[in-house]
Amino acid sequence: MKNFTIHTIETAPEKSKSELEAKKKAYGYLPNLTATLAESPQLLHAYNELHNLFTQSSFDKDELTVVWQTLNVENNCHYCVPAHTAIAHSMKVDPAITDALRNQTPLPTDKLEALRVFTLAMTRERGFVSDATLEAFYNAGYTQRSVLDVILGMAQKTISNYTNHVAKTPLDKVFEPFKWEK
Repeated sequence: MKNFTIHTIETAPEKSKSELEAKKKAYGYLPNLTATLAESPQLLHAYNELHNLFTQSSFDKDELTVVWQTLNVENNCHYCVPAHTAIAHSMKVDPAITDALRNQTPLPTDKLEALRVFTLAMTRERGFVSDATLEAFYNAGYTQRSVLDVILGMAQKTISNYTNHVAKTPLDKVFEPFKWEK
């Protein structure tokens, strides 16, 4: 079976090069996920754009982490769980939150736990959540916009989780201290 290409800026399709250069400039290296997505300039652009949009959503850093990691763990993504653990650390997210997400244990606040439960329901039920599930989410302090922002996060994570599954994207050295298995 042919392995997926982990591109460099030099080997990437022309339409991916500017986004790869921007990532390398931002991080000081080219993450393997980005280098893999580069094979499809459109998918690379979509992923980056969805990431930017999701970080501008109604969610704060803790809530962003809850949505990302809930999906990463549920989808058993060997790459994204460690990557988002490192990202959460850089965002100064409480380690109690990241540990609970990685270990699938209750989160430290009822509101964050409601977000985790709702995100899981959306994923597992393919968006066909019950009125009771929606009501519980609203009662925790979330809104209709929050529902739609979860969907935005799901779109982003579908791209990265599924790409990592099929490509077997190798973990970057910077994420190795956060290695994870379900």
